[in-house]
Amino acid sequence: MVILTSGSNQVLIKMKIGIDIGATKIESVILKKNGDEIERSRVPCPKSYKKIIKDVTKIVFTLDKKYKKKFQVGVCHPGSIDYKTGLLKNSVNAKQLNNKKLNIDLSKALKRNIKCENDANCFALSEAIDGAAKNYNVVFGIIIGSGTGGGIVINNKILKGANYISGEWGHLPLPIFGNLNDKKYIKKKISLMQIQKFTSGKGLEKLYHKKITAREIFNKSDKFTKSIFIKHFKIRLARALVNLIYTIDPDVFVFGGGLSNEISSLNELKKMVTKNMEIKHINTKFLKAKYGDASGVRGAARLNY
Repeated sequence: MVILTSGSNQVLIKMKIGIDIGATKIESVILKKNGDEIERSRVPCPKSYKKIIKDVTKIVFTLDKKYKKKFQVGVCHPGSIDYKTGLLKNSVNAKQLNNKKLNIDLSKALKRNIKCENDANCFALSEAIDGAAKNYNVVFGIIIGSGTGGGIVINNKILKGANYISGEWGHLPLPIFGNLNDKKYIKKKISLMQIQKFTSGKGLEKLYHKKITAREIFNKSDKFTKSIFIKHFKIRLARALVNLIYTIDPDVFVFGGGLSNEISSLNELKKMVTKNMEIKHINTKFLKAKYGDASGVRGAARLNY
């Protein structure tokens, strides 16, 4: 608890710190349980793992001193931590985190127990608790940015899974053809045919016939780009979502990530999904994230509530 003074009134407010370690920035927020933000800051994310630990420690100790409180801290990050080995894995956008014991190192540096969680899971948690999906029980957070990923929250609890990879639908392989006894062939084809190769920013940039960014692709007005290339992006995305509905059947999809902002109509996407299903009507809601890019750091703070 911390006492804030406003005139002669003293109000007790329970607050937590959320930290978002990303590819380019370390963002922090002090969040009240009701969702109000006390303050937010952002610094560049260093390439050195040791410098990341040092910078996060500095941020937290500075806030501790400012508010005269030893905060509980939650941290979100790319990839996931295998709690059997303690090692962080699959951090594509911040490779300096891979094979490091992030939660252990931060806990030692900050002299308190630090909760760490995948950034997409924190995104989904934030939107499930007080965001766009706050009135739903089974929430699938869809991240469509430079890569494709997601997180699953059931009754405001993150579903981690036995392998700590729940929600990573971008790595699902599309159906393949060829010699099923040829292991090299299968490994190569699965790598090439992952869903994110067709639904992420980096994937679209590799598929497009010119070297431009995904945002530039969506801003082009020529017939090929709008009527064929982007149309096929939506078709593949819709078919991928069909798989998720048949497998998990969530109450709601919440869309986040930079590329999701280029989808002009979620109703159109929902209709395309329905066309690829055997049922004529689906109850699944398709919603834009309430907090956008801020949901990750807010979800990190929520890890301690």
